[in-house]
Order: sequence, then C-alpha cells, then structure tokens
Amino acid sequence: MDEKNKYSNITLEQVKKNPIVNVFVRSANEYLGTLGYTEHGVRHVGLVASIAENVLLYLDYPKRIQELAGIAGYIHDIGNVVNRRDHGQSAALLAMKLLKDMGMTPEETSLVMSAIGNHEEQSGDPVNPMAAALILADKSDVHKTRVRNRDMSKYDIHDRVNFAVEKSFLKVIKEKKIISLQLAIDTQISKVMEYFEIFMSRMLMCRRAASFLNCAFELIINERKLL
Repeated sequence: MDEKNKYSNITLEQVKKNPIVNVFVRSANEYLGTLGYTEHGVRHVGLVASIAENVLLYLDYPKRIQELAGIAGYIHDIGNVVNRRDHGQSAALLAMKLLKDMGMTPEETSLVMSAIGNHEEQSGDPVNPMAAALILADKSDVHKTRVRNRDMSKYDIHDRVNFAVEKSFLKVIKEKKIISLQLAIDTQISKVMEYFEIFMSRMLMCRRAASFLNCAFELIINERKLL
C-alpha cells in the first residue's frame, strides 16, 4: 500500500457520533458505577480525547497523529462493557471492529488499537506517540467531579482523593521539554500522601510516557514540585 493510502478520513467527531460507540461509552460507565468506580462516561472520555490531542499538538506531531490520539482517547474505556479486568485489551479489540466498519485503514486502526491496549498501568507501555499521549491524558483526569457517591461518610480512599482535587491541569512546556501535571488539592479532605498511596504507579507510567515523547514528567501539588 502506498503512503497516501495508509491514511483515512475518519474523524474524532464521526467516532463521537457513532451510535455503537455512544452505547458502549454509556453502558461501560453504568457498569463501573454499579461496581463503585468513579465516572468513566462522556465527560471523562471527551476530556481524555482532548488532552491527548493537545499533548501531541504542543509537541508538533502531525495533525493526523493528533487526531488518532483523540480517537483512541474517546474509546479507550469501552472494554469495560466486557469486564473491568483487562478492559484495555477488550477495548482494543472492540475498536478494531468499530473502526474497520467505519472505514479506517488497517494501518491507522493498528495504531489506535496499540494505544488503547496499552493505557492500563498494570500491563501498558507507551509503544507509540498516541499511546504515550493517551496514558498522560487518562492518568491526569483526577477531579472531584468524577466522584459519584454524594455521601462523604461512605467515601473510600479513591473517592476521597478525587473529591479533594479542585483543579487538575496537564501542561506541556515545549521549550523545556517538560510535561507537568498540576493539581490543587484540599488537604482538609485528603492528605497529599494519600494521592501517592493510590496513584504512584500511574505517575511512574506517566513518567515513562513523557520520556517516550522526549520530555521529563513532573508532578506539582499545591504549587510544590513533588516529582
């Protein structure tokens, strides 16, 4: 296949409007809610798609690579309709069928599949720029709006840490080659150490992802650099 025919015209907006994608995103979020997990619905996947695109935009990757990262970000969690365990791999396989039916080329589909299949910290690695951007985008979405439980007396540590985060921003400092996750945490709700207790593996994965993009990763909480 020649170079031109490796690329398709399937856009992120088309993926967002796909009725099967919409059902899978909604259903996956409902199933995770039943299990007590934080929000993984349209808000989460839409934000992850946008952040993944922007990471590669600010690092001057080609526009099509940016959009593939956004597509991967939007459908990275649909595997939760199958099972929470290994949902990245399930999502990648579901994405293969969905994107093929939409007309995406095998070359692009394989890139999106690899990104989706590598976003979990238990088994994932930044194998391409889209995967690296997806990892950074997904792991940076920590915020009080993700907490479903409204009874603070019943919060577990994940609810408490997420609810304590009042601001979360992933900043690409291109000239310094730094990707910075900047959080504002209400320490009256959750101590900073609790963030590390449950999210250290995610931060280490973000460091690997940033390194793949030839950047350093830093974590700043309440204006103090901790990583």
